[in-house]
Amino acid sequence: MKKKLLFIYNPHAGKGKIKSWLSDIIELFVKHDYEVTVYTTLKKESGTKIVEECLEKEEYDQIVCSGGDGTLNEVICGLMNSNVNIPVGYIPSGTTNDFAYTLSLPKHMLKAAKVAIKGKEFPFDVGVINGKYFTYTAAFGLFTDASYETPQTTKNLLGRLAYILEGVKRLPNWKSYSMEITCGDICIEDNFIFGMVTSSTSVGGFKGITGKDVLLDDGIFEGIFIKTPQNVLEFQSIINDLLTGKLNSDHIYYFPVKDIQMVSKEPVPWSTDGEFGGEYSKINIQIIKQALTIMRSTNELKGNHLEDKI
Repeated sequence: MKKKLLFIYNPHAGKGKIKSWLSDIIELFVKHDYEVTVYTTLKKESGTKIVEECLEKEEYDQIVCSGGDGTLNEVICGLMNSNVNIPVGYIPSGTTNDFAYTLSLPKHMLKAAKVAIKGKEFPFDVGVINGKYFTYTAAFGLFTDASYETPQTTKNLLGRLAYILEGVKRLPNWKSYSMEITCGDICIEDNFIFGMVTSSTSVGGFKGITGKDVLLDDGIFEGIFIKTPQNVLEFQSIINDLLTGKLNSDHIYYFPVKDIQMVSKEPVPWSTDGEFGGEYSKINIQIIKQALTIMRSTNELKGNHLEDKI
């Protein structure tokens, strides 16, 4: 009996390259004895709705999605909302593909499709921010709105450079947020230009700025909060700390997060997995350990992003 696979793809992600591989990818699934149901995401959050409606009607053995981090987020939200844990395969085709980098997934789409159905099942943690699920990062402050305010056409044309240019435009007008942060025994009251809770080794396409010991299945995310600099020299010092991995410095708070509360004096815009996540003056983020299962390459080596055999 054929296994049932739900395939959801974003035709506009990245430079729309999924369109060139779509037939080959579906053929690959069929050759591996899958009965494939295909859906296209047409607007924001449609991936979540597709997953919820499909799982309500019938059972599937696996879900595979192709798109950027936002598309993966929608599928994850659909599974969590449906209380269903079936393996998720991910074929990255977005602009930065942060979570794909952390998972060491192949950049070649057909090779990634093979991993999606023939790779190793890996349980991973999922975050919750004020009741909404996210896959790998929730962030506020400097640069975080660049990912969702940069037009898709600009992303397609310039790639990661589009995010950098959009972020640079915001530098002269950085905004400071006064916050009280409580995380376990840690209590902080300070002014911040940036903060995030993440489980990825790549954020916004920048590698290694979240520390060296990031794990995806330990029930812990990394909390990074950057104080508001008082002058350009302090800002340069912050950049140097990030680039050299000096995360516990005079300018940066860095600590593990399982459950964290944040209170600000005004609503703060948040980004979740690179998309707009809402504005809040009170935030609670919790980490659900090994909430779902995703497919990884069976020959994945730490720090080595293999793209050949599975």
